[in-house]
Amino acid sequence: MFSYSTSFFLCLIFFSVTLSHVLGDKVFTGTYGVNYGRIADNLPSPQSVVTLLKAAKIRNIRIYDADHQVLSAFKGSGIGIIIGLPNEFLRDISQGEDRAMNWIKENVQPFLPGTRIRGIAVGNEILGGGDMELWEVLLPAAKNVYTALARLNLQHQIQVSSPHSEAVFANSYPPSACTFRDDVLPFMKPLLQFFSQIGTPFYINAYPFLAYKNDPQHIDINYALFKKNPGIYDAKTKLHYDNMFMAQIDAAYAALEKVGFDKMEVIVSETGWASRGDDNEAGATVKNAKTYNKNLKKLLMKKKGTPYRPKMVVRAYIFALFNENLKPGPTSERNFGLFKPDGSIAYDIGFTGLTSSAISFKGVGSLYVMVSASCAAFLLLVAL
Repeated sequence: MFSYSTSFFLCLIFFSVTLSHVLGDKVFTGTYGVNYGRIADNLPSPQSVVTLLKAAKIRNIRIYDADHQVLSAFKGSGIGIIIGLPNEFLRDISQGEDRAMNWIKENVQPFLPGTRIRGIAVGNEILGGGDMELWEVLLPAAKNVYTALARLNLQHQIQVSSPHSEAVFANSYPPSACTFRDDVLPFMKPLLQFFSQIGTPFYINAYPFLAYKNDPQHIDINYALFKKNPGIYDAKTKLHYDNMFMAQIDAAYAALEKVGFDKMEVIVSETGWASRGDDNEAGATVKNAKTYNKNLKKLLMKKKGTPYRPKMVVRAYIFALFNENLKPGPTSERNFGLFKPDGSIAYDIGFTGLTSSAISFKGVGSLYVMVSASCAAFLLLVAL
């Protein structure tokens, strides 16, 4: 016998499946996004960040919380933003829909529709991590967030997701051999079932840098950096891979297919390359970071699929907008930024309007005034 809440939830699932493709297009404009991490004490104001993103023509951003100052700054910007429900909130949110409703009414609803909040990432890299209690509460928390959004009639404009790390896989080489870990699968499969019902893609944090750093003796750095190399051949699928990034995505597709979710889209929620590292962090250089991110940007702009899923256009959020000087861990963790704290580029990968290190946040706002004044002065000299 169905209760009212059960029937209501089943109705939500039906309508969500019907409109899942429409929502997918709303969540991610184009193919390129950037993660806006803020674990630092030297970053510019969120208002200045909006100026930077517009100049760089970056239309998709992920943040790791629901900071009100950031959400207010993005009002009217037209930039799509995925906000994060931090891991430390999951236990509370999983306790009941009312907890999720209170969180959404405080951190989401007041900023709509001016701020284009297009998704809520419930936790980050939970499954495969060290806190087993979080594994257990992830799905209930995600369901409560979705149901609360639906009761506010927001489920068709705000997607509920949860990004995963490569730690959810038992193996990923060759791509066709990839499987989910046995201990992760009892938690992953129900989560995938729910996300499949509401039309949410599989979000994976894919880092060729980390793979190379951990095994530089056996991984060709050119394969990791999208440079010319022999590549690898997957005998089962008879597919050739000339870069690790595509291989990592197809590994995720293979794992999903094995557990019955062959129609689910894979989106890369994080990828990037460190520009500095400790002595034991192979490959962490400015040159390699520039090469990886420049080649990745070119690949994404082609709007193509992977060898295994050629019709599924690859989409990715790059990590990260800035270096974060307060992040714990090895040196590489603090050096993934595409931009310096003053808004100048860390290295040139072709962002329109920000190709010179001389252009900073302070300069962007007054650039046109400076150019106009210089032109006027020049014309005056010519007239004399």
